Order: sequence, then C-alpha cells, then structure tokens
Amino acid sequence: MKNGLILIITLLFLVLTTFAQPNSGSLRGQVKDSTAAVIVGATVTIIDGKRVEKTAQTDKSGSFSFENLPVGKYTVRAENAGFAAYENPTVNVAASRNSPLDITLKIESIETEVQVGDENRLSLSPDNNASAIVLKQEDIEALPDDPDDLAEALQALAGPSAGPNGGGIYIDGFSGGSLPPRDTIREIRINSNPFSSEYDRLGYGRIEILTKPGTDKFRGEFEMEFEDESLNSRNPFLGNRPSFQRREIEAQIGGPIIKKRVSFFLNFEREDTDNNAFINALVLDSNLNPLGLQSSAPAPSADTEFDGRIDFQINDKNTFIGRYAIEKGNRENAGLGGFNLLSRAYQTQDREQSIRLTETAVLSPKIINEARFQYIRRRNSEEGSDNSPTIEVLDAFTGGGANIGQAFSNEDFYEFQNYTSFIFDRLSFKVGGLLRHIKLLDSSPNNFAGTFTFTSLDQYRATLLENAIPTQFSIAGGDPQAGMSQTDYGIFAQNDWRVNPEFTLSFGLRYENQTNISSRNNIAPRIGFAYAPRFGGKDAKTVFRGGFGIFYDRFSENLSLQAVRYNGINQQRFIVEDPAILDNIIYTQNGISNIPTAAALIGFAQPQTTRIVSPGLQSPYTAQFAFSVEQQLPYNTTFSATFLNAQSRRLLRSRNINAPMGGVRPIPGQGNIFQYESTGKFSQNQLILNLRTRFSKFSIFGNYSINDAKSDTDGAGTFPIDQFDLSGEYGRSMLDATHRFVMGGSYDAPWGFRIRPFIVFRSGSPFNITNGIDSNGDTLFTERPTFAQLFARCGELGLTNSFCTSAGVSDLNQTIPRNYGTSPEFLIVNLRASKEFEFGSRSGGGEPGGGDRRRRGGRGGSPFGNSGGGGNDNSGGDKESPLFTVEFTISARNVFNRTNLNTPVGNLRSSLFGQSLSTAGGFGRGGGGNSNGGNRRLELEVQFSF
Repeated sequence: MKNGLILIITLLFLVLTTFAQPNSGSLRGQVKDSTAAVIVGATVTIIDGKRVEKTAQTDKSGSFSFENLPVGKYTVRAENAGFAAYENPTVNVAASRNSPLDITLKIESIETEVQVGDENRLSLSPDNNASAIVLKQEDIEALPDDPDDLAEALQALAGPSAGPNGGGIYIDGFSGGSLPPRDTIREIRINSNPFSSEYDRLGYGRIEILTKPGTDKFRGEFEMEFEDESLNSRNPFLGNRPSFQRREIEAQIGGPIIKKRVSFFLNFEREDTDNNAFINALVLDSNLNPLGLQSSAPAPSADTEFDGRIDFQINDKNTFIGRYAIEKGNRENAGLGGFNLLSRAYQTQDREQSIRLTETAVLSPKIINEARFQYIRRRNSEEGSDNSPTIEVLDAFTGGGANIGQAFSNEDFYEFQNYTSFIFDRLSFKVGGLLRHIKLLDSSPNNFAGTFTFTSLDQYRATLLENAIPTQFSIAGGDPQAGMSQTDYGIFAQNDWRVNPEFTLSFGLRYENQTNISSRNNIAPRIGFAYAPRFGGKDAKTVFRGGFGIFYDRFSENLSLQAVRYNGINQQRFIVEDPAILDNIIYTQNGISNIPTAAALIGFAQPQTTRIVSPGLQSPYTAQFAFSVEQQLPYNTTFSATFLNAQSRRLLRSRNINAPMGGVRPIPGQGNIFQYESTGKFSQNQLILNLRTRFSKFSIFGNYSINDAKSDTDGAGTFPIDQFDLSGEYGRSMLDATHRFVMGGSYDAPWGFRIRPFIVFRSGSPFNITNGIDSNGDTLFTERPTFAQLFARCGELGLTNSFCTSAGVSDLNQTIPRNYGTSPEFLIVNLRASKEFEFGSRSGGGEPGGGDRRRRGGRGGSPFGNSGGGGNDNSGGDKESPLFTVEFTISARNVFNRTNLNTPVGNLRSSLFGQSLSTAGGFGRGGGGNSNGGNRRLELEVQFSF
C-alpha cells in the first residue's frame, strides 16, 4: 500500500512537472560585419509560422534577444543601412533553452547576398515598391545587346510615366553617362522609390543601372556575335536585300587581387557593322518629272569599348569602388537616309572617357557616408566631303552638300555627390547633395554655304524653269566656335519613419538651382506612405502606397550654347525671303550659284536672326501624385495597380517674339528673335498595371498602362502656329499613346534550352499636320490646315488614315488641333534561345574553399556576382559545378517579321502626305533605333565561360 502510494505520488509529480514545464524558449545573438566588428542599431526581425513578427534593435555590443518565444521554427531577418540583408528561414527555438544565433552582415557594395524566392514578397520599404521593375541577370539577357536598341528598350520599360523628357538613366548612381555594355550590367531597377528627395528627376521612369563588381574567384567570359543579311528579312521599302553584316567580340575577366580585400572586373568589346542607309525620297528626273527614289548606301561603323572596375575593402569601415571606361566610335556616310540624298554624307568620330569613384565609410554603427565623383570627357568631330549649299524640298528630298564643314565638340563633365545616412531605431534619415559642372567648346560651321527651302517639289521644279523662287534662303557666318559652362546643384533631406509594423511614412525636401538662368525658388517637397493592413494575425497580402512630389528639370547646356552662338555677334544667321535677293541667284539641277555670303547680307542691311533666353525663364517642374494597390498572389507572384497624375508647368518652348504683326515687326530694324521661354504646360493621367512572378522554371515581368496626356508644347524646339496667341496650342501631347504593354522574362525549357522573350506593344503616337507654308511671315512652317483643307487633301490622295475621317467634326472651317495625326501602332516580339554545355567539374560547393557558384543556363545568372532569379542552384558542398561552360544563342528581333511603320509625312503640300516612308525600329516612345539590317534580324552568339 505504501509502495503504491509512493508510485501514485511520483507519477502525479511527474505529470504536474510536465504540465508546469514552460513550452517556450528564447533567441539571443550578435550582429557583426565581415570583419567581426559589432553592428549597433541593426534591425532584427523574427517571424513565426503564422507570419507574426517581432522586432529588436542591437545594443552597444551588437547583441539582440527575443524572450518567451513559443517552441518552433522561425524566420530571422537582419538589416542595416549599407549592408546586404540577411535571412535565415530555418531557425529553431527549443523549450527552456537560449538558442544562440550570430549573424554576419556583408557590406552591400562589395558582396550582395540575394535571397532567392523572396524577391516578390510585399514590403513597406520605400525602396521595394511592387510597381518597380527589377531586372536580374536572366531578365537582362532578354534585352537587346546593341546599345542604341538597349536604350530604346529601357525607355519603353520606363514608359510615358517618365514625363515629357523621358526616363533619366543613372549608372552606379551617376547621371549623364553612356550605357555600359549589356553584359557588364548586374541589375536594372526602374521606378524604385519614386518619391525620394534624393533624386532630382521624376521617380516614375527613373532607370538605375548597377554594374558587376569583381569577385573572390577568377571568372571570365569570351563571347562572339555574328549577324548577316542572309539571315535577315528584306526591308519592306527596298526591292532587294543590300549587304549587311555585324561582328562583335567581347571578353570579360574578374577576380581577386588581394583575397577578401581587393577584386577587379575588366570588359572589352569591339563591334564592326557593315551597315546601310536607306533613302526613300521623291526627286526630279532629267526631264524634271517626279521620280520616286528608293536606294541604299553603305554606312559602315566601328565601335570599341573598354571598362574596368576595382573594388577595395580598405578596412572594416571603408570601401572603395573605382571604374574607368573608354569608348571610341567611327561612322561613315552619316546623315544619309530618309529624304537625305547621297551628297549629304559626312563622317563622324566620337570618343568618350569616364572615371567614377565611390567611397563608403561606416562612421559609426548608426552613420554611413558615401562620397562619389565622376568625370566624363567627350570629344566628337564631324566632317562633310561636300560643302555646297543645301537644297531642302519639304517632305520630298534634301540634296546639295552636307554643309557642315569641319565641326568638333569638346565636353568636360564633372559630378560630385555626398550622402550621409543615419539610423535611429525606427527612423532612417539621409542628407546630401550633388554638384554638376559642364564645360563646352564647340565649333560648328553648319550652314555656312546656305540652305534653300522649297515648300513643294512643284515649287522647286518651277524655280528650275525660272518661273518661281525659293520660299526661303538661310545662311550662317562669322566665328563658328562658341563655348560656355554651366553648373547646377541640389541638396536634400529624406526621412523614412516606420511608425509601426503596418505603416511607413516618408517625407523629404529638396532644393535645386543652376547657372545661366534666374530660377531661385526651386523647392521640391516629397512625401510618401505605405500601409499594410493585417488580417487574422498574419502578414497582410495587400499594401496601399501613395505619394506626392515636385520635380524640377534643368535648362540644358546645349540650349544655352545656342543662345551664345547665335547672339548676333559671335555668329551671324540670316533668313532671307526678299525676292530682290532671291531673284539674282542662279538655280540649276547641277547646283546653285551666285549665292550671297553672310558678309554680303550684312552689307545689304539684312536683319539677322538671333537666339535668346527669356529673362524670365524658370526651371520647368512637374507635380506628380500616385496611389497604388499592391497584392501578393500565390506562386511567388505580385500584382500592382497604380494611378498616376502629373501636372507639368513652365515647360520650354520657342517663340519668334519679333514676328511680323500685320506686316510690321514689334521691334523695327531687327530680324527674327527666337526666344526660349518657360510658358508651356502638360497634364497626364495614367493607370499602370504591373505583374511579376518568378518560379523555378521561369520568370515574367510585365506592365500595361492606359494613358491620357495633353500639352501645348513638345519641347524647347516647339514653335506655336501663332507667335502671339498660344490659346490654340493645347491638345494631344506627343506622349499620348493610349495603350502600352511591355513583357519579358525567361523560361527553362526541356533539354536544357532557355527561352527569353521580350514584347512591346504601343498604340499609335500623335504627330503634327501642317500646311507646309509660311502664311504669316514668321519664317516658320508651323501653320496647320482647317478640317476642310485636310479632308479635301485626303480625298485627293485617296487616303483612309484615321485622321482623314470627318466623324465628330462640327466646324470644317476650324483649324485642326496640334498633333491631330496618329501614327500606326507598334508591336515587336523579340526572342532569344540558348543552350549551355558544361565541361569539367570542381567539388566543394563549386568553388575552392566552399561557397556556391550560381550557374547560367537556367540555374542562375552571369558568373560575375550573385544574381538572383528563378532556379538558382544554392547547393552546398556536396555538389559539383562545371569548370567551363559554352553557351550557344540565337536571337530573333521582330520574330514575326511584322512591318512597323514610322510616323507618316505630315506636310499637307507633299505628294507623300499621309504615307510612312520607313520602318519604326527600336522600342521607344517614338520609334527610332537601328532597323537598317532588315525587318526581321537573326543574330548568332557563342559564349565561353570559366
């Protein structure tokens, strides 16, 4: 009995002890950098299986702790400014135990750790808005390799949300540089943190390019690309396929100089293109009858580029990045194509060198400073072989000489930046500024031989028959050389406040100014927020985000240079319409003689045409408002819908302030005064839908936008129809393409193939329709016809274009609006298909000394740097990776051979009115790009990597 009682008491004690034992534990640890120095003020977040978060900050010893945690598995994240984010999804907390966890954060500029599979998680961070487009290596490889086409593709991705001046491109944080070779790009971010006061240009559409750093292992690539007319389809405007060939070689190598401290990356690229210029014009034959001319002429080019980068971990607090690049380019028979005939050819030589330096200093655990310096040196020259007078027959042909003489342009550009970040618990504060200075020395004897302008081919023929004279003769003279310098600067303060786990508030202020104009009050406030409501104790799958900001534009140094050049003293310019002078000139098909010089016109007391900057010109600005809803979807997919409203004011235009009024000039005794002024406006509403997803086999990024944009100017060179009445100018903007869709991605197909599509669709863009005559004597050809005149011309030519219908027009005698025409819609589908072969192997996680190598061909990105993406093989030390890989790629541009027509001729007097005379190459808002190789182009590529 006693023994039974003891047994019962013992069992009861054990049961009570078991129930009383705490089913909880704790997690403690330390956060350090790669040199084992502790990091104070780092944010550590622990997330349980129900997605409930707890956050702590590291103390003076870099330590953190979480107490009374239910037993189980947790995800731990650690973040600190200037360091790559850390995440561990497999942290176990045991009962009644202190689970230790030491975390090492790596400096972001040297070694960025990318967490695969978490890229599409919604975040309240201003830098991680779901409406941004983030392209990793496998996505970048879907973009064109040609620099011009690459720039067009990026502008297409930025879309019309970038505003009237297009998306600003920043390379490693610097502005003003040329695009680096595609294969040196590590990451591209578009529309990231759009309302930060750190940035001067519009955030929506800002294009940030990050180049590849060196690595701690030697890695390299050698690549060859080849393209030939035998692989391409015929240009639809030519009866045959002229010769075309493009050859490119590229080599890259990177690795350590001093283990774990200094690394390098080098890239060399050479491209030779046997190109052609396509001429599609209307000329006169020997009997003075109209003759359609479609021909091609060789226009070869050669480009060479070298890039070098060094990454230096100076000590545990300081890192340094230096990059040097040099580019050389030569073009023969430049200036040909379209209406420009063979005699207009000239040669160009371009050279650009750039140095970019960045130093990052961890001043304290809560303060980081980044200093940047950039210098760009550009030297360009042009030389025409024929400097006889130019003959311009509007929208028919342009003949005569190149008329540019020996021109050169020397540009020196300096940029200084300094940014300091402060981390205080839930606040992050950033202050800084930039200073840019540019110096130009330019010699342009352009039009020193004169230009004769005819409004139609009939007028030109009548002049040859001595029955008429040109509408206008212009000529320049004097000193062709002009120089100027310009400085602009901006300072800012930005604060991001995590009010609570559900709400983040950002606000900042920026001030900008520049020389050469008097615009002082350029204060730009910015504010943004992100709100993520929670449901059922779990992370919200929805984020509401919004913001407002004012953004200023600079008055370009090139516009200041034009005002210096044509001030009436340095260089003289005359626009002559006086029949007494034009009648004395001899016109023949073989050339024009007895031409008055600029000096002679001065003697005739002919008034000059000058360029000035309005004394009241102010910096243009855009007030932009955005609201978006971001939704987390299954299968690692995010979707966002953004409404964007932009109101731009003080936009630039040109105006002849001394145009005749009733035949009398406001300022007697003077000629035309073309003035730059800031009197324009622009209004835009957009709905942007963005989708991105990333699986183990494929990734997709895409966006669709519906757009409505109106303005009364399309840039600094836009003149109104009436120089003293701007009321009729407000109408469709050049950016008013209603629909736009862009999609790209990659797919790991069976048998080891990788497919990378890139698709762009755009509604037709507006273009202006004019009478082609100067009816008000302002020496400009901006007059627009009435609806009656337009419809009559459409009927005469048998046109069925959208702008030829009279539906909805109530007053046929009314002048048509600006940009009334609509160009054809644009659709292009590009496709890259590649197959990789691997040779040899190395054990131990793919690299000597451990660590993984993220491989290509569906298992990662470039061998340079860890680029996130679907299907990255983050295998441990029990797998092998290849020593060498060879990848074969075929790229098809415009794979379906669709003929995308360029903007039609808008001159009502031209017999070619309403016709598109060339294809619209490229991807951007108005076409462009290089389509001379054919309508559909195939490119072969082989790449060797080690």
